[in-house]
Amino acid sequence: MKVRRSDRVRSLVDMPGTPPTRFVYLGPEGTFAEQALRTVPAAEHGSRTPARSVGEALDGVRAGDADAALVPLENSIGGAVGVTLDEMAEGEPLVITREVILPVDFVLAARAGTALAAVRTVAAHPQASTQCRGWLRDHVPDAVVVDVLSNGAAAAGAGSGEYDAAICAPIGAARHRLALLADKIADHPDAVTRFVLVSRPGPPPPPTGDDLTSLAVYIAHDRVGALLSVLMELAVRGVNLTRIESRPTGEALGRYVFFLDCTGHVADVRLGEALQGLRRVCADVRFLGSYPRHRWVEAAGERPVPAPAGLSDVDYADAAAWLARLRSGELS
Repeated sequence: MKVRRSDRVRSLVDMPGTPPTRFVYLGPEGTFAEQALRTVPAAEHGSRTPARSVGEALDGVRAGDADAALVPLENSIGGAVGVTLDEMAEGEPLVITREVILPVDFVLAARAGTALAAVRTVAAHPQASTQCRGWLRDHVPDAVVVDVLSNGAAAAGAGSGEYDAAICAPIGAARHRLALLADKIADHPDAVTRFVLVSRPGPPPPPTGDDLTSLAVYIAHDRVGALLSVLMELAVRGVNLTRIESRPTGEALGRYVFFLDCTGHVADVRLGEALQGLRRVCADVRFLGSYPRHRWVEAAGERPVPAPAGLSDVDYADAAAWLARLRSGELS
């Protein structure tokens, strides 16, 4: 199903959320992170400060220097961003209040007057050049790709004349007044990056009926079936697991923390019961937030899945009322 670019942008802007005023994001300026942050309505009216690293961005929120940080969590091609997961699992707790799914539309940009045939050096972040390898081979086979620290740095280098061209985000090309030699040069045109807006702990956004809850789960490493018991707490209550990632805890070889994304909101009865179950069977559980799911494309099958029979909030309320009657001596 083809989706117009205007529809993508509109779906990003219309997302609900809590409006902070001081934002920090993974910099430098002119990157996809800044482009993603600009889709958050409150960010257009607040301050936006680039950070040198994910850790610096999140520490700024912890220290109270910023209200929220926007950082990358995963990419549909490269997978999870390990440093973000590690930072969320350690230190003072933080929670996700919003996700932003951003299409990764790479462009090749250069100073005005540069011809594609004249390009001999291309600045690119390693992930960017990897995702555009096929296009580069077909269109500028003689160009040397030079690794730089970010897409923004690539655009800046092309703007200063250090490199002939840059693979960058459209916002980076515009910021450095570069001309587009080619757009949509990624080998996987449907690639997206998932960013999350992270704040200090507080009441989560209200449930929308189409939400995600993120957790960091520490299992008892010396207990047989420990991970299975985690999955069962979710499965028996009809909670769908949409993502699971493991990261080493750093304590010892073979010790891992599991990051889970599951459908539902902490306010939902069935998810609340699942969380209580995880609390009982896990060594530790860190709640990373409940927030609206961002469905940036209205594709078939990409709508909320209703609760299985017997597992809706109404069913739980009916069962709780029945148990209360039994405990009071009513058997009807």
